[in-house]
Amino acid sequence: MPSEIIRKRFLELAPKELDYCSIRFVNRRTESLEMEKTFVLPVSHRWDQGAQITVIDNGGMGFASTSDLTVSGLRRALDRAMRLARLDKHAFVTDFSAIEMPHQKGRYQTPVEIDARNVPLSEKLSVLQESTAQLKVDDTIVDWRSQLAFDVEDKLIVTNHGGEISQQFHFVHAGLNATAFANGEAQTRDTGLGRVVMQGGWELLQDIWFGKAQQLGDQAKELVFADNCPEQAMDLLLTSDQMMLQIHESIGHPIELDRILGDERNFAGTSFVTPEMFGSYQYGSELLNVSFDPTIPHESASYGFDDDGSVAQKAMLIEGGVLKRGLGGTISQQRLGVDGVACSRSDTWRRPPLDRMANLNVEAGDKSMEELIGGIEKGILMNTNRSWSIDDSRNKFQFGCQYGQLIERGELTKVVKNPNYRGISSAFWRNLSAVGDASTFGVHGTPYCGKAEPMQLITVGHASPACVFKNVEVFGG
Repeated sequence: MPSEIIRKRFLELAPKELDYCSIRFVNRRTESLEMEKTFVLPVSHRWDQGAQITVIDNGGMGFASTSDLTVSGLRRALDRAMRLARLDKHAFVTDFSAIEMPHQKGRYQTPVEIDARNVPLSEKLSVLQESTAQLKVDDTIVDWRSQLAFDVEDKLIVTNHGGEISQQFHFVHAGLNATAFANGEAQTRDTGLGRVVMQGGWELLQDIWFGKAQQLGDQAKELVFADNCPEQAMDLLLTSDQMMLQIHESIGHPIELDRILGDERNFAGTSFVTPEMFGSYQYGSELLNVSFDPTIPHESASYGFDDDGSVAQKAMLIEGGVLKRGLGGTISQQRLGVDGVACSRSDTWRRPPLDRMANLNVEAGDKSMEELIGGIEKGILMNTNRSWSIDDSRNKFQFGCQYGQLIERGELTKVVKNPNYRGISSAFWRNLSAVGDASTFGVHGTPYCGKAEPMQLITVGHASPACVFKNVEVFGG
């Protein structure tokens, strides 16, 4: 349904006397292709659209969602949201009417060179088949598969006091997976965390797909014949694809304001971060600079406005190692009384927005990969996440990677399998001793960040250079 029709119907229905009333309309179309070994699976097409109405009045807040976008359907949703706001106002610990909600106007669109919707299906299948075939480097590879998906999402936010935001997002998903087996040992190499997600068009496959398949197949074979990772404390060099998971779990989640407020306690835990830490807490070494940046064009969680309608701008969260601000949208910022960012997001029109990571990045430093390796007397390079475990306060963690390579006297030596490492978030980041330059920088994204009850899975982006950490406990499988 055209956004203009939704806009007109809502404005005719929305009472101006309410403290705040908004509609968030989402229209999403997805095409998915997948291949297992030599078999192309049925191509999937999905279409999902609906709207959520939010009401704040007399201190209470209510939400109601509907896929019935007729005038009567929207009226029923509005009536439900108003009723819930009235019923719940005495149960909330927050006076929502005291919160100044945004009423912005604006537009945003993902930069796209080649719209994937205009690429013939035959060409998409040809690329899928070619890359899948390259994964099987020889008979050591016993399982191999790949997937492609393309999303186009149109989003409209209109408020009862003049706000109107229109955004269109184009997502490209790509995944490659190869499992090798020999001498009773199985090892897998893949693109990491299921699949890579970026914003853009068909042209992005050149960077995130082409040329990767054979390398992954070769490395999976290499790993089954490799020695196990040693167990001892040593320097750790993480490439950008593993830094993605490290940032996500031990910086992103701990500084979410709703988690600090206790909203996520039941499902996802709390945080070791407290409100008093903002502005003074030494989260990492002085080399650690972390930004929230939803303005990078092709990173997976780029946008112009969040789902509350706040303007999205780059902001430094950690600077010189000091924690400056948290990940929290308009409501959480005012509830907690600390600075946040425009990161109130929902994974669908069916669910209300909440504080989520978007593009959370470590800023580049000044060391080339050769300099990072050359500065290590005894250590290990690890890349691509395989497993993760972290406690409820997001402090103690243990992560496993797919591929490891020892570093001895400033040179890469033998490959090792089952590389793992463990630590405590604050101590780990304070041991950051070298940060790679732009040549080591990688942009990554995943659609699988889970949070809230009922759970919402949302796309997040993380960009980072390679980084070196001193004196880390590493161990084998």
